[in-house]
Amino acid sequence: MERRLTKPVVTVMVIVILLGAAIFYGAYHLLKRTEPFALGEHCMVKTPDGTLDLDIEQAQVAATIAAVAVRRKLPERALQIAYVTAIQESKLANLPYGDRDSVGVFQQRPSQGWGTAEQLQDPVYAARKFFAALEKVKHYRTLPLHEAAQAVQRSADGSAYADHEYNAKILSAAFIGRVPQAVHCWYPPSDKPVTSRPAAARKQLVRALGTDSAPKRGWLVAAWYVTHAQKYGLRQVRFEGVTWTAASGHDGWRKDTKPVATVQIA
Repeated sequence: MERRLTKPVVTVMVIVILLGAAIFYGAYHLLKRTEPFALGEHCMVKTPDGTLDLDIEQAQVAATIAAVAVRRKLPERALQIAYVTAIQESKLANLPYGDRDSVGVFQQRPSQGWGTAEQLQDPVYAARKFFAALEKVKHYRTLPLHEAAQAVQRSADGSAYADHEYNAKILSAAFIGRVPQAVHCWYPPSDKPVTSRPAAARKQLVRALGTDSAPKRGWLVAAWYVTHAQKYGLRQVRFEGVTWTAASGHDGWRKDTKPVATVQIA
């Protein structure tokens, strides 16, 4: 015999369904709001040769070294030599300490004539000094990367630089701009209002690169801005039909409805 559901039972079922839907809806939107905090802050570098995860400071340092190399019109190999050195010496961190009086990204020593401790903790200055020394190394363009690095650094064990050649080649392809859309970063929103400072960001990039609109260097510029977005409160970076936004930084570069020919920031 078929039993019909009574009106009270149907009412209870409807209430249960509505409560379930409300809980699911609330949980979904709570998850979306908390997702940026759960993801933390990080940068991803992705090229056809591989993928690297960097913290934001490491990415900023890598972008700055690339900008200085391009300003000096150096080949990509020079940038790779700088990267194997910086990875070995500091893990791409701007350290205020080191062995004896060594400081900074390249662990250069004030006592050896590289500059003052304050100067050497400025990645732009440190990179300039490194490349100036590298340019004096005969045949550095054809030497193995670790040998060229050792000729500049004169460390206790120059062979250690060779361990980082694979990563250096990924970094150079991404940060010099040879591979488009290779760098994106993400971080939680600030708990305080953030003022976007695009003029300050441009000024600092120009200090390293010489300009923020160098011909054929758009993706270098875009990567620099993305890695420094948190520092300068940038909300978005747009270039060549794609946009990176701070609000959804983990998703990387997305198609833009209004393509632009030069890098734009806001």
